Amino acid sequence: MSTLRGIVSLLLLTLTTLIWGVPLLMMTLVKLLTPGHRWRLAVLKVINAIALNWIGLNLWWMRHWLKPQLDIELPEGLSRRRGWLVLSNHRSWTDIFVLFFAMHRRIPMPRFFLKRVLIWVPIVGLAWWALEYPFMRRMTAEQRARHPHLARRDQQATERMCDRAREMPIAIFNFVEGTRFTPVKHAAQGAPYRHLLRPRAGGVAQVLNLLGDQLAGIIDVTLHYDNPNPSFWGYLCGHEGRIVMQTRILSIEDWMHNGNYQDNASDKERFQSWINALWHQKDERLSHF
Repeated sequence: MSTLRGIVSLLLLTLTTLIWGVPLLMMTLVKLLTPGHRWRLAVLKVINAIALNWIGLNLWWMRHWLKPQLDIELPEGLSRRRGWLVLSNHRSWTDIFVLFFAMHRRIPMPRFFLKRVLIWVPIVGLAWWALEYPFMRRMTAEQRARHPHLARRDQQATERMCDRAREMPIAIFNFVEGTRFTPVKHAAQGAPYRHLLRPRAGGVAQVLNLLGDQLAGIIDVTLHYDNPNPSFWGYLCGHEGRIVMQTRILSIEDWMHNGNYQDNASDKERFQSWINALWHQKDERLSHF
């Protein structure tokens, strides 16, 4: 029965993507052909509206068909009129829909940092490109040192997103561990946390440096699954179990948007120490489960 539920869920997800994919593809073509920055921005707002409706339709059928066991705590003061930086640990593709359940239409249209290979996902990859999601390369410190021009392209992708955020409010979501948590990855990293991987400060520092004085705050998200090995397929089959989401709003301090993470060693160390401390707090909260 659970397998059948999963197959139906996949069909529903595909159907909603096709329903909203057609107008999205049409507006993407319009955006490519539209002259002038002002008019392209207007078309982007239409594409945003289409994407929000796609998200809303998926949340509707998931709520009634899958009936996920969500225990969500949200802080006061969320607004769609201001931009936000959302930081979260990462366990499964399900995380994205849990975040949508909690924050859909409570904060602006989300933007995720995506792995570059995801641009080739049919329809959805093009949608992410049209929505101007930043596509990033997964590179180690050694690879960035050998190929600084590729690392610079990632920085430029973030800069373009931040430039857009000055023109319209967006919510920037960042899974700062860079990948989903698994025991194998945890052991390979030798991470100093029981339930988390090592966080990366670079993307967070760049966003705060470019936009810190314009964002309403940082939304710190902690996700816990009762299932020790969560998966998106398990979620689509309706047997993922209870999912807990705890959130709090952190203020953006002056040093965060006045620092220089890329070129100043002390600023880089301060950012990394800040996010390490944040991750230790998150690890303690997860230990209580």
